[in-house]
Amino acid sequence: MQQLVEKQRQFFLTHTTRDIRYRREALLKLRTAIRKWEPRICNALVADLGKCATETYMTEIGMVLAGLRDALSNLRKWNRPKRVSAPLAQFPSRCRVVPEPYGVSLIISPWNYPVLLCLDPLVAALAAGNCCVVKPSSMSPATSAVLAEMLSSLFPPAYVSVVLGGRESIGALLEQKFDYIFFTGSPKVGHIVMEAASRHLTPVTLELGGKSPCIVDDTANIRVAARRIAFGKILNAGQTCVAPDYLMIHASRKEEFVEEYRTAVQEMLGDTPLQNKDFTHIINARHFERLCGLMRDAHPVIGGGSDAETLRIEPTLLDDITPNSASMQEEIFGPILPMMTWEKWSDVESFVLSRPRPLASYLFTTDAAAEKRFVDNLSFGGGCVNDTIIHLAVHGLPFGGIGDSGMGSYHGKAGFDTFTHYKSVLTKGNWLDLPFRYHPYSKLKNRILRLFLR
Repeated sequence: MQQLVEKQRQFFLTHTTRDIRYRREALLKLRTAIRKWEPRICNALVADLGKCATETYMTEIGMVLAGLRDALSNLRKWNRPKRVSAPLAQFPSRCRVVPEPYGVSLIISPWNYPVLLCLDPLVAALAAGNCCVVKPSSMSPATSAVLAEMLSSLFPPAYVSVVLGGRESIGALLEQKFDYIFFTGSPKVGHIVMEAASRHLTPVTLELGGKSPCIVDDTANIRVAARRIAFGKILNAGQTCVAPDYLMIHASRKEEFVEEYRTAVQEMLGDTPLQNKDFTHIINARHFERLCGLMRDAHPVIGGGSDAETLRIEPTLLDDITPNSASMQEEIFGPILPMMTWEKWSDVESFVLSRPRPLASYLFTTDAAAEKRFVDNLSFGGGCVNDTIIHLAVHGLPFGGIGDSGMGSYHGKAGFDTFTHYKSVLTKGNWLDLPFRYHPYSKLKNRILRLFLR
């Protein structure tokens, strides 16, 4: 690992990656390769998650290609130095902010979207001019192997290198000194990453998760709300860091919502969801058993069935939920949705604010005042009004958490900024050298200083 990082550092110091043409060529090669390797990527995702081709393109390949298009279209503009007005006290001078890459970056990606969450930050890192070590998840081995083969066929290891393996590989990587670390995963591992980074004073971005609330008020279009919430829980079998994690619905609309949710699930997956081949399965038996355990102290009004052989769990709506229920103690990361009711907005607000700040929040309403309260009073990484999850698909919206759900953001220009140090430069003219800043000081110099600096 040490030799790998040192090889990348030596390559970075050649300044090759600072060349915009070199960065652009790398991004174009990556885009061409993704299109060429799409069948193999799809097959790998079937092996790891049972993910169908349409969902693979919608949530993985298509999202990466959209990010590449955005980066290629804006690369020169993003990398252009920006002029800053110089104060009169520094006359004659000119000031500018110059973007420069951090250097050697480490990207640690998770298993739930193993292509998107590996390649999307890689696009940002390469656009910003960094060298990269990529560590895909060992829990999605087929996809990680394909990514490793693809990237090694495109780039020399001194520029982009993929490290496979489990915890031992991550531990060995975190012992090295990187210039930037980008991690997507659980809060538990996020603590380990940040602790390791602190030993080298390495800046980090942590994309974590948490329990993202989904709030439905009494003015909501219930049919639309149920359909879009069901989409958020069915997509990738709920194994999404911004999936609606628990539902808070106004008591007057509960029964209507239950029926519409039942209809939405049936329309999407049919009468036998466990047999639907387009429905993604749970990643492994350990997570399958964990999810089944979250349903044991609750009453499923929809779903509740599971198949240990196929690792599928029916989209499930849980009733009789309290803050002490098992499903409210941890991020669910599956197609299970616990449901609680409310009467007053103040109760919703106090409940959500009493918990760790989530990566996402969702509100379904037709009341503009309710939307304003939601946006102004609740703290979360990002979210939607009258939809779920799709804010991720807008590259102009920075994506990231706050507090326990992470730090830093990326997507589009925000991704370029994440992997970029903005260097401040002042260039002073020599034809005039004002004397009032120099010793010896006097009352006159003091008056002149106060005139300029106020």
